[in-house]
Amino acid sequence: MTTAVGFASSVHRDRLARAARAASERGVEALLITPSPDYAYLLGYRAPVLERLTCLIVPVDGTPALVLPRLEEPLARHELRELADVLTLVPWDETDDPIRLVQTIVAGALRVAVQDQMWARFALRLRAALDPTELVEAGPTMSSLRRVKSPDEVQRLREAALAADTAMSAILDERFAGRTEATVSSHIRDLLLEAGHDDAGFAIVASGPNSASPHHEAGERVIETGDAIVLDIGGTRAGYASDTSRTAFVGEPAPEFAALHAVLRLAQAAACDAVRPGVPCSEIDAVARRIIDEAGYGAAFIHRTGHGIGMEVHEEPYIVASNPELLQDGHAFSVEPGIYIQDRWGARIEDIVVCTDAGGERLNTTSTELSIVE
Repeated sequence: MTTAVGFASSVHRDRLARAARAASERGVEALLITPSPDYAYLLGYRAPVLERLTCLIVPVDGTPALVLPRLEEPLARHELRELADVLTLVPWDETDDPIRLVQTIVAGALRVAVQDQMWARFALRLRAALDPTELVEAGPTMSSLRRVKSPDEVQRLREAALAADTAMSAILDERFAGRTEATVSSHIRDLLLEAGHDDAGFAIVASGPNSASPHHEAGERVIETGDAIVLDIGGTRAGYASDTSRTAFVGEPAPEFAALHAVLRLAQAAACDAVRPGVPCSEIDAVARRIIDEAGYGAAFIHRTGHGIGMEVHEEPYIVASNPELLQDGHAFSVEPGIYIQDRWGARIEDIVVCTDAGGERLNTTSTELSIVE
C-alpha cells in the first residue's frame, strides 16, 4: 500500500534536479534509490517495499528512470502522473532480470551511489553486475538535501507536534496507578491516531525502575504510587514525524526525584534557548550536559542530547558532542536530555526545535514541569 506524502509537483521536480546536482558535486554519476524515505522525498509517495526490485535512477545528466515491477506500473503511473515529462518508467516482467535493466541504464558510470537502506539482496547483486563501477553510499547526498527543511516541511512538523501534544496532554489527565505499562502504551497509540496521526509509531511507557531504561519496551508491570514514569511518544502525520517526551510521578514525588527533574528541566530549557544559526550541534549538547554535570548527574546522562527529525524520526543533524556541524535556518531536531539512576528511576524531557534566524522555535508547547498523576 502506498501513502501520499508529496507536495506540489514543482517541489519534486526541483528535488530531483537538486539531487542530481548534489550527486555531481560528490563525483557520483547516478543515484540508485529504492523505496524508502529518500524515495518518498524525491517522488512524493511511499512505494511498497517488495522482494521485487523497484529502483529510482537519478543520473547527473539525463532523465531520471524508475525501474519497477510491471504489476506496480499502474499505481506508479497514477501517483507520478504530474512528473511524467521528467521521469521515465521502465517496467519489468516476472521473467526479466531487473538488475540487468539497471546495469543497462547506468552503463559506463564509474561511480554510483546506492541508497543507504537498500536490501542486501539487491545491493550485492548490483555490485556484481556493475563491477568495476564503484558503489558508494547515497546517504551524504540525500542528507544534504533533506536536513534543511523548507517552510512547508516545518509546517508539517509543527502540525505533527501539535497532534503529539494533544495526545500527551490527554494521557497526563488520566489515572496511571493500577494499569500496566502495556495498557497505557496501547491507549496512547489510540490517542495519537485520534489526534490526527496517520500512524502511532511508538509509545514508550517506562515506570518505576524501568524509567531508567531510555528505550524501555512497555510490558506487564503494574504502575504503582511512588513510580516515576517516562512517556516518549510519536508517529507520523502527512509524512512527517513527531516525537516528544514528558516525565510524570504517581503521587507526591520524592524530594530527591523532584530535585533531579528540576535540574533536567533547567538543562533542557537552556539547550533550547541556545539554538540559533551558526552554533555547532556539539554546543547544544554541551549546554545541557554542563548543567547536568555540575549538579552531579553527569554519569547518568547516557545518550546524545538530540537527533534530527523530518520524514524519519531519527535523521541528521545529530545533537551530539562529536558533531561540529553548524546549525542552519531550517534544521529540525529534538532536544531531549535525560537522567537515569539505574534500578531506581529516570527522567527525560523532549521537544522538537526548529532553528530559525530568530533562534529556536519549540514545536512542542506542553508544560515541561513534572506532572503529578494519580
